[in-house]
Amino acid sequence: MIQIAIVEDEEIYVKQLTEYIQKYQTERGKSIKVTVFGDGEDIIENYSGGFDIILMDIQMRFMDGMTTAEKIRQMDQKVIIMFITNMIQYAVRGYEVDAMDYVVKPVEYFSFSQKLDKAVGRMRSEVKEFLTIPIREGVVKIDIADIYFIEGQRHNVIYYTSRGDYCSRITMKELEEKLAAHNFFRCAKGYLVNMNHVEGFVGSDCVIHNVHIPVSRTRKKEFMNLLLQNLNME
Repeated sequence: MIQIAIVEDEEIYVKQLTEYIQKYQTERGKSIKVTVFGDGEDIIENYSGGFDIILMDIQMRFMDGMTTAEKIRQMDQKVIIMFITNMIQYAVRGYEVDAMDYVVKPVEYFSFSQKLDKAVGRMRSEVKEFLTIPIREGVVKIDIADIYFIEGQRHNVIYYTSRGDYCSRITMKELEEKLAAHNFFRCAKGYLVNMNHVEGFVGSDCVIHNVHIPVSRTRKKEFMNLLLQNLNME
């Protein structure tokens, strides 16, 4: 799941950016969580480094975006910062805080989506771990972060990923051991889920990209503990 922070004190732009991000994740098939802060002071307070991308206004009432970015950089060198502003003369100073780009107000969706593509591309290129999957036609190499969940079917498994579905011959036990270090959990006998993509828990199912996946009664407590840990990290 991509973690995006919006730091903006004008409600009209908060609403617009949130709607744009929702549209973007639908079009691109991404899972994105948005956290809104009304001022630079708010995001600095108790900053935990859990964001992948920060969209930040430069002009804010209590702490301006440039000062906020400087303070964030003291704590977090990897987070991607993009300024949202109508004052381009200040935005070009972004190199001082290693800002990736800036978006000019009024914000247009196409330009915004292109810049977000760039940010996501940089984020994903930094750390990638792959899984080579033997399939009937040969082999495919998949970024582990792109796997939503895995379903076991007799002697085969089906990988449900952002790139499509793949069937391969391997046991769930082997995969469970191989992917344990990547935040995957065996929520039921026939399912192995990527906890980074879990969006919620409904009834006795976890939800990943609108797909309901059963969580067995014996594994529910452990699953919920992991889910709460993930939420706290976010």
